[in-house]
Amino acid sequence: MAAGERRVALRASPSIDVPLVSRLVAAQFPQWAYLPITPVRLSGWDNRTLRLGEDMTVRLPSDEAYTPQVDKEHRWLPILAPQLPLPVPVPLAKGVPAEGYPFNWSVYRWVHGKNASLERIDNLSEFATALAGFLTALQRIDPSDGPAAGQHSFFRGGPLETYGAETRRAIKALRGEVAGGTATAVWETAIAATWHGTPVWFHGDVSSGNLLVRDGRLAGVIDFGCSGAVTRPAT
Repeated sequence: MAAGERRVALRASPSIDVPLVSRLVAAQFPQWAYLPITPVRLSGWDNRTLRLGEDMTVRLPSDEAYTPQVDKEHRWLPILAPQLPLPVPVPLAKGVPAEGYPFNWSVYRWVHGKNASLERIDNLSEFATALAGFLTALQRIDPSDGPAAGQHSFFRGGPLETYGAETRRAIKALRGEVAGGTATAVWETAIAATWHGTPVWFHGDVSSGNLLVRDGRLAGVIDFGCSGAVTRPAT
């Protein structure tokens, strides 16, 4: 299996639901035990998310492969957040394994907004400009000592050749549906390119599900689980 592919579950978690999270919160953070816990409609794949009261969220890795992201976010989001122009999740507490749940988990400040979609965005150009400004601000933050691409980010931010074997398998599997020769040429051009830029932070998963909209505008960016810092040119 190629390094870029997500590994088969090493140690899957039990069912993550309201009763489990209620027990975890009550036992480890009794000051919040009275708050209602409600599922989030788009709960995520790497982690499961539930809302705690009105202003917090509980986020639990769904598999052992995602657990390094917990410590990473607790280490770096408090540093990144004040330097960014939009709200991002801020860690409030770190939970530990208990109640049959085997991994560390987190409580974050809730970021208000709904997942981005065309019908929720008033002006696409303004939305794109705001997102570009956010990513530019992220890239301007000092990346010194930031986490280099690795298993925690599923090697996002690292050399493209990390994904070489799975990409070639995908092209082969899609034979007859895509122009395999063209796709291979594009891929080989991409992996031959060398980045000569300065070190930067990257988010790692700028997808619509991680972009929040409120009143028709970009209002927040969530899920820094695949984030990291490119600390040297890719070769």
